[in-house]
Parts: sequence; structure tokens; C-alpha cells
Amino acid sequence: MRTGTRRAAATASGLARKPFAWTFTAPLYVGSSLNAINSSIIATALVPIAAELHVPVGSTAVLITSLYLASAVAQPTAGKLAEVFGARRIFLAGIVLVLFGGLVGGLGRNLAMLTVARVLVGIGTSAAFPCAMVLIRRRADEVGLDTPPGGVLGGLAIAGMATAAVGPAIGGLLVGTAGWRWAFLINIPVTVIAMAVAVRWLPKDPVPPGDPVLPGDPANPAPGRGQNRFVELAGRIDLPGILGFAASMSALVVFLTGLPQVRWAALAAFVLVAVPTVVWELRMASPFFDFRGLAANGALARTYLRQALVLLGVYSVMYGMTQWMEAAHGLSTLEAGLLLLPMGAVSALFSRPLARRNLVRGPLIASALTMLVGSVGIMLLTSHSPAIAIVLVTLVFGITTATTTVGNQTALYLAAPPDQIGTASGLLRTCGYLGSITSAVIGSLVFRDGASDHGLHVLGLVLVVAGLAALLLAVFDRRLMARGTSRPAARTSRTPNAKETPA
Repeated sequence: MRTGTRRAAATASGLARKPFAWTFTAPLYVGSSLNAINSSIIATALVPIAAELHVPVGSTAVLITSLYLASAVAQPTAGKLAEVFGARRIFLAGIVLVLFGGLVGGLGRNLAMLTVARVLVGIGTSAAFPCAMVLIRRRADEVGLDTPPGGVLGGLAIAGMATAAVGPAIGGLLVGTAGWRWAFLINIPVTVIAMAVAVRWLPKDPVPPGDPVLPGDPANPAPGRGQNRFVELAGRIDLPGILGFAASMSALVVFLTGLPQVRWAALAAFVLVAVPTVVWELRMASPFFDFRGLAANGALARTYLRQALVLLGVYSVMYGMTQWMEAAHGLSTLEAGLLLLPMGAVSALFSRPLARRNLVRGPLIASALTMLVGSVGIMLLTSHSPAIAIVLVTLVFGITTATTTVGNQTALYLAAPPDQIGTASGLLRTCGYLGSITSAVIGSLVFRDGASDHGLHVLGLVLVVAGLAALLLAVFDRRLMARGTSRPAARTSRTPNAKETPA
């Protein structure tokens, strides 16, 4: 008994001295890098996949949109599940799905199997970031930390958006040397490592007071409560809200990816599902998507909007410029990927130092300004521009990636209620995916007659407009001017249609 007491005391003492040791953060960083890399690594594999499977290159775009759609839905869902069931459990479940998706994709013989693999990978990788934010917030609260743990958030920034820029280079190397299947198989060794370190080092999830036990559990004093158990869990996670969100997001993405042709059926489905979902969420005491809370929390809403606008530019560079470099500039997939590699290096270089200082307004203004500079640079490029000019443009967007990731991540940590940090973090990523999906739509519009210099210049002009909007959101946001270290209180239960006091 004394040995156990001494061990617990030693653990508590070590936690107080170094709450965010590398053993705690390493699994979070490895897991959080999976979604970003898988989002971009496929870019250089689309042409070889189409050639081997004997399908049009355009049809392989489903491999991009399927992961984005799955991730856009799964990110906030995973955050909600982490808040209810425990972040460690959901984190591990996500890793298993990624492993399975890597196997299915690596062995896939047709486009349908590859699409299923990408959906599995999208859902699985989506668990890592919101679960990491829940675990970090919980650890910070345990040790009484009032300010954001900037160094840890900076590590997440590097593992997240910063590694996305490395994806095309990694994809180019893998596809060029080992074949396109390794764009899927690479997940297997990485997930094995992630699983091992997560099981070994991540703290076990606490059991909340009054947490219902599973049906058939020996601790269950009342047999035959399976149906009641399901109803209770469905209410706790707001299952109808999750399903409505998933269906409406799916319809919206189908509509967006179909442009310039208007898919009226998808638009009608979006309206028919979204309207009753919003009504339902407004009546829920603990909704999955808290519209009332978001309306009252303007700082959080503006953070989501900034994320979508700036990542529209970042993903336009990673995908739009990659197409242009291969089609108009005549570069190979490997060469195009290598030219984007400095973008990821610069992003990683800037992310952690900025995050350690817990800066918000400065990085967000810098992200918008660098996006404007980089967008003007895109408008000046031609198919005769030297490689160094392309690298310089991507370097500028590397700074954009670092500053927007750090600034918005810290802003979210400060603005989101502690008990909603998982769902809020997932929604931040969802907004980023909406930006990336919009970039794909814009790319298909400007390059509809081929990836030409004219199309690239039009893309740059669109990004200038988005950069100006992001700059206005950062400069004139009064909450950013007065940003302190205070955080909103946890959400308390309310009755449906109860009168609320704005925060």
C-alpha cells in the first residue's frame, strides 16, 4: 500500500515539475501529423493511379474530396466523442482506422476500394487533433496553468498544417521511387509507431461522476438497460445533431465540387437537411453544434472564418500551383513536390517560436499580409519563370501557414469553453477543409481549359481578395486587440429555448 502511495506521489510530483514532457506530447504530434500528410501526399499520385487503373485523371479527384469530406465531418464529431467518452479512447480508435485504411488502399485494385480507403483514413486521422486539444487542456487544468502552453501548441502546429506542405514532396519521393501504393502503405509503419507510443504514454481517461456503465458490465446493477443506455449516450453526444451535420456537410461538399455545373439535387438536399438540423440544435440543452454559443462568442466565429480564408490560399498553392508546375512548366511530379518542400520547412521553422510567446493578433495580421504578398507573386509567375521564383512564392506561403496556424490555434484555445475544446478544435479543422475544398473548386474553374499562366494569374487575383478579407478580420477585431489570458467558463446545461445572456 505504501509503495502504491509513494508511486502516486512521485507521479504527481513529476507532473507538477514537467506537465508536458516529451512522453506526453510525442503521441499527440505523431497522430496529428497523419491527417495533414494524407491530405496532401495524394497530390502527386493521382496521375500514376489513373494510368494503372485505366481511368480518366479527372475521376481520381474523388480521392481528394472523399478524404476532405470525411475529415470535415469527422473532426468535430471526434472532438465531441472525446469530450464524452475520453480522448485517449477516441485517439486509439482513430489510429486503428488509419491502419486499416492504409491496408485497403495499398491492396486496392479499383478506384472504389481506394475511395473507401481514403474515407477510412480521413475519419481515423480526424481523431488526433481534437483529442490532442482535449488532453492538453485537461493537463493544463490539472496543473493550474492559466496561459496557453505555447510550446505544445506550436508542436501541434508543426505536426498539423506545417507538415501538410511536406506531403507533396514525400508523395513525390514515394511515388517516384516505390509506386503510388505507398501513398497509402506509408500509413502502416507510422500508425504502428503511433499506437505503441499512445498506449504506453498517454494518460488513461478519467471516469466522470455518474458515467453510465456499458450493458453487460459486471458493475451494471440493473440488467436489461441496453436500450436505455443507447438512448442516454445518443443524448449525451447529440446523435441527431451529428447525423444532421454529416448529411448537410456531405450535400454541401457535393454541391461545391460540382461547380460550375449547379447540382440542384445536392443544393436542395443541403437546405432540406440543414434547416431542421439548425432548429434541432437551437432546442437542445447540450447541442453538438452550439449555434447560440457561437453567436455569442464572436471571437471564436471570426477565428473559424479566418482559418477558412487563409487556408484557401495555402491549399491553392499546394494543389493549384502543383498542377500548373507539371502542366505549364513541364516539371515532373518529383520536381514539383521538391519545389514545395521549402514551404513546409519555413512553416515548421516559424511555428514553434511564435507559439511559445502565445501571440495571436500579430501572427494573424502577418498571415494575411504574407498571403497578399504571395498572391501578388503568383500573378507575376509565368511558365518561363525560373525555379527560384517559384520557391520564393512558396516560401512566403510557408510563413502564411505558420502564422495562421499558430494564431488561430491559440485564439481558439483562449476563446473556446473548456468543456467544448474538442468540438471547437474539430470545427476549426472543418473550416480549414472548407477552405481547401473551395480552393479545389476555384482551381477547377480557372484551369478548366488547362493549367495555363492565365489561369494561374486569375487564381492569384482571387487569393488577393481572400487575403484582404482575412486582413480586415485581423486588424479590426477588437477582441484580438484586448486579448488576455482569460478563458471562457465551461458551458452549463440549459433548458431548451431558455433565455440566454450574451457573453
